[in-house]
Amino acid sequence: MAAAAGPNQVDMALSNEPKVATPLYEMNEKQAFAEEKRGSSATSHDLNAAPVEFEADLVGETPTEEELRTLRRVSGKIPWQIFTIAFVELCERFGYYGCQVLYTNFVQQKLPVIDGVVQTTGKDPRAEGQPGGLGMGQRASFGIGTFNSFWAYTTPIIGAIIADEYLGRFNTIFIAIAFSIIGHILLIISAIPSVLTGNAAIAPFMLGVIVLGFGTGAFKANISPLIAEQYKQTKPRVIIDGKTGERVISDPNITISRIFLYFYMFINMGSLTGQISMVYVEKYVGFWCAWLLPTIMFCGCPVVLWLCRNKYHRSPPTGSVLIRAFKLLGLATKGKWSINPVTTRRNFKGERFWEDVKPSHLGSNKPAWMQFDDAWVDQVARGLRACSCFTWIPLYWLSYNQMNNNLTSQAATMTRNGVPNDIITNLNPISLVIFIPIVDNFLYPALRKAGIRFTPIKRIAFGFMLASMAMVSASVIQYYIYKTGPCGNEMNSCEEGPAPINVWTQAVPYVLVGFSEIFTSITGLEFAFTKAPKNMRSLVTSYWHFMSAFSNAIGQALVSLSEDPLLVWNYGVVAVLAFIGGILFWIHQRPTDRKEDALNMLPDSNYVGKDRRHSVENPDRAA
Repeated sequence: MAAAAGPNQVDMALSNEPKVATPLYEMNEKQAFAEEKRGSSATSHDLNAAPVEFEADLVGETPTEEELRTLRRVSGKIPWQIFTIAFVELCERFGYYGCQVLYTNFVQQKLPVIDGVVQTTGKDPRAEGQPGGLGMGQRASFGIGTFNSFWAYTTPIIGAIIADEYLGRFNTIFIAIAFSIIGHILLIISAIPSVLTGNAAIAPFMLGVIVLGFGTGAFKANISPLIAEQYKQTKPRVIIDGKTGERVISDPNITISRIFLYFYMFINMGSLTGQISMVYVEKYVGFWCAWLLPTIMFCGCPVVLWLCRNKYHRSPPTGSVLIRAFKLLGLATKGKWSINPVTTRRNFKGERFWEDVKPSHLGSNKPAWMQFDDAWVDQVARGLRACSCFTWIPLYWLSYNQMNNNLTSQAATMTRNGVPNDIITNLNPISLVIFIPIVDNFLYPALRKAGIRFTPIKRIAFGFMLASMAMVSASVIQYYIYKTGPCGNEMNSCEEGPAPINVWTQAVPYVLVGFSEIFTSITGLEFAFTKAPKNMRSLVTSYWHFMSAFSNAIGQALVSLSEDPLLVWNYGVVAVLAFIGGILFWIHQRPTDRKEDALNMLPDSNYVGKDRRHSVENPDRAA
């Protein structure tokens, strides 16, 4: 496999009047294909590993330029190991969302009072009764819910560094599971009747949220890269279709896209069953039991992983790769800063930005820490380009996050006919479980057959628009709640009854948000995995998750709108931000969209990054 710049690029670098070499990540499809066919040699004597070569990349034939343009592209076969990891994710999501769905009622609502008697478990068996616990109000509920999401999506960075540099993804996942189990136990303690009625519940509850959030974050950073790397084909190959007998291209990018689609479906199957079942347990038994059952389900995660441990492809930790990536970026920016920000941006966008710091260009002048090849420089550039794509994603997550708190509170002010207010949120995972197979089996194949390239950048931008439409519908619903409700603009504190609007009207925003996730959230995970250097996949994936945390930080600025009589403005502002975010995202990322094929066809690097601190070897790695 190709590793570094070809001889022609080295000659240009040594010429007295060098021509500007086109960086691999800037190539068009034809140039990238030629570079992949030609290959290149390593440029450093101290490269410490051979490139990975899987048997799947030797099946079939390498496609020609003509075949890349004309042959139909198909998905490869998904290995069975992927479904075991997906089941682990289902159990984890059952546990996490089965608990999180209860946070709003536990924090916002008071312990129910029936016939003048304060209940001890937070349950209220009456048809329109409202389960509760701490009674701190909607603003506190929104704040704690936002903090929980912020924390759970910040900690993936910690989990990624531990996995990529020290312990590997598989071992880090086990540590994350241990933290999560402790967090679950603390939540159970906070809801024990004697603790809940003794005004001592807030301490174990918040500690449980924090510990569970750390475990969740470390788990999320590593589970999606672990599942995707079980598919070992990395290059397009020409094969014979067993059904039609025609020559087709087995495209690993299509397969990875399908893997993430079904991975996300397992996520939502877990969250769906956890949320639906636990809200009824909350209502008819109590919070303590509603947090105990997800804990029991979650304990299935380590069992499955341990039983299948020898069947998984496990990447070893890779040492100080992150530090070297930062050093590489620092070296590339050296001398390119300017007081004028326009000049600085132009220098950073210049064709020589990455070429000037490649080992082949620096030769004997390269620093001692530069123990990698030219191909790894191109992959780091590609990974940073992927991270830049995530810049606008927080504006998308603002819409998504409304489901975790404000839309749940909105449901409590509508006519429910005995349906718990926090069960309506399950319309979101239901829509995903329904739509994902439709998108995979009908929509995407139809677009490919019609010659429409629905690239990742286009999919993400489309998801922004759907999320904006969802918030417009939520704003309209809130307007009519205020207009028709017995308490007008103070419906959240109304004791005269709900607004005469059926709660299932909320299907519109929930389904639209769910549909948007297929195009934005799933594609973002796919994009992070396929564009990151192989030894930094957890880190780039964690950066994608961190954008959700950043969105929750922005969401704190909207806390003042998360109360009567300003909720119409709350949803309206979020709708506008999502729409503007989608437009800016598309404008900013059109150059990346045009380079999609070239980015996917970059040569593999020889550089693994493992140093003397690490002795874990990957049994699947070929010499």
